[in-house]
Amino acid sequence: MDDISVTFVDRGRVQADRNFVVDGTSVATASDHDPDHEYETYVVWNLVIETPNQTILWDTGSHPEAGDGYWPEPLYEAFAHVDAAEHSLSDDLGAVGYGIEDIDAVVMSHLHLDHAGGLYNFAGTDTPIYVHREELPFAYYSAKTDEGSIAYLASDFDHDLNWQIVHGDSYHLADGVELLHLPGHTPGLLGALVDRPSDPLLVVGDEAYVTANYDGQPMATSLLWNNGAWKESLARCQNVQRQTGAEVLLGHDLSVFEALA
Repeated sequence: MDDISVTFVDRGRVQADRNFVVDGTSVATASDHDPDHEYETYVVWNLVIETPNQTILWDTGSHPEAGDGYWPEPLYEAFAHVDAAEHSLSDDLGAVGYGIEDIDAVVMSHLHLDHAGGLYNFAGTDTPIYVHREELPFAYYSAKTDEGSIAYLASDFDHDLNWQIVHGDSYHLADGVELLHLPGHTPGLLGALVDRPSDPLLVVGDEAYVTANYDGQPMATSLLWNNGAWKESLARCQNVQRQTGAEVLLGHDLSVFEALA
């Protein structure tokens, strides 16, 4: 598709122990009861996908008050979005030449707090918010009960939003933009194949936080809703990459993001 472009939007840095991101990175052994831990820096990003008929925003990043008590303390201790206050959605879109008002549609890869924190910008508007059928109920279940996942905040997504529900394994969003259901990290995780001219982009997102995950090393159990589904989704992504030769955009790998952006 000669008329599709992708703009990468840098939404700041998260710091966390690599054990969360690559399972078993640092483990105690009989000879080493206190191994060194790798405390690393990861990226939060969004995309603006331009097609002939619409401007699509991929995800909305963290809430700018993540480090000021908006995120629960245990979650921020584990995954610290250290510069969230400097990365409001409106400012970061402005830095790449867009405004909130330019966005015709939003695709939510999933509704974790580092992806859904900017949805309030679209509350009370007609802007369609695309989310997979399996994600929205699980997000509410998690945020409103003591079960599910702790990474969902009702205050991120419990707004007057124009939800558009994506069903099935694939969804044709626009010419050259195909959404892919990649359950594993969450029940309704979405990726995408964006058919840029001579340079297709496979948006894997949080199916693989970093390159090691894409190579087959899973994230910590706490970051996986279903390990078996994660493996199947990974195989699907790798098959799509082989078939298309697409570049791969991972969920939080800073070096991959910088190379592509």
